[in-house]
Amino acid sequence: MIVRVALAATFALGLLAGPSVADAQPAGKVQRIGYLLGTSSTVSPRPVEAFRQGLRGLGWVEGQNIVIEYRSAEGRYDRLPDLAADLVRLKVDIIAAAGTAATTAAKNATRAIPIVMIGVGDPVGLELIASLARPGGNVTGLTFSVGMETAGKGLELLKEALPKVRRVAVLTNPANPGQPLALKNVKAAARSLGMQLQLLEARGPDEFDGTFAAMAKERVGALLVVSEAMFNIHRVRLADLAARNKLPSMHGFREDAEAGGLMSYGPDLADLFRRSATYVDKILKGAKPGDLPVEQPTKFELVINLKTAKALGLTIPASVLSRADQVIE
Repeated sequence: MIVRVALAATFALGLLAGPSVADAQPAGKVQRIGYLLGTSSTVSPRPVEAFRQGLRGLGWVEGQNIVIEYRSAEGRYDRLPDLAADLVRLKVDIIAAAGTAATTAAKNATRAIPIVMIGVGDPVGLELIASLARPGGNVTGLTFSVGMETAGKGLELLKEALPKVRRVAVLTNPANPGQPLALKNVKAAARSLGMQLQLLEARGPDEFDGTFAAMAKERVGALLVVSEAMFNIHRVRLADLAARNKLPSMHGFREDAEAGGLMSYGPDLADLFRRSATYVDKILKGAKPGDLPVEQPTKFELVINLKTAKALGLTIPASVLSRADQVIE
């Protein structure tokens, strides 16, 4: 089943004016961009809007010199191969693939069409590229290798905010090929902090109730959700389940804390997606993806939801609050 994402027309209204259309190259040709993601742009519109802003700032205007074909798996990774194949059949000039699963599906679908990956964990280990400095092949872009390490940093911040917590549940999705790297970093952080982990898996939202029942049985003191597409789509439900089970939760992105999670720490997604437009621009102007070095996240953000803290009867230490980029009150 092919899911075609219809983005609200209001997205375009708020975009800042960029260089003239004449600045984009090659002149006179309308370029077709495939945009493939495992999550939903309607659930997480900020990264998609940032991508479009980045393109517009470089002179690429939808409906004038570019057409963007949006394809979303809505958190169902089994849909990604067909969605990627559809973009190949359309003969798009380039594919922007958001996330590890989407990039893997795109790479499996074509070795000829350039692919700009956005937020992929361990692209070298997954054999998507040869190296960060010299990717080779048809894939380049931005990795989450450093971003995946923030899952371990998230555990450290959770420990600092809740010093009495010794046992933490860690929720992952084994269907996401990028999760093992994040879990490796969480385990390393747990060893250094002297914390015990309860490792739990959920491949879909129908497994959430069972995983939270397991957390209650083991009497864990907190929850760490390793961010990925399916969890992002169901972030509100995960936050609600954590609240109902009196579990302070740490997540990977700002939107998770805004949805009711206690804390989030991770790369600034808007910055990452905006930067990805630079790769698209260079490749559409003639650069070879294999010659463009892969970049890593440079901006990270800590968000704390004091409303959730109050509901859980928690007091967040001033040492943690002072480092927050956003405090929700």
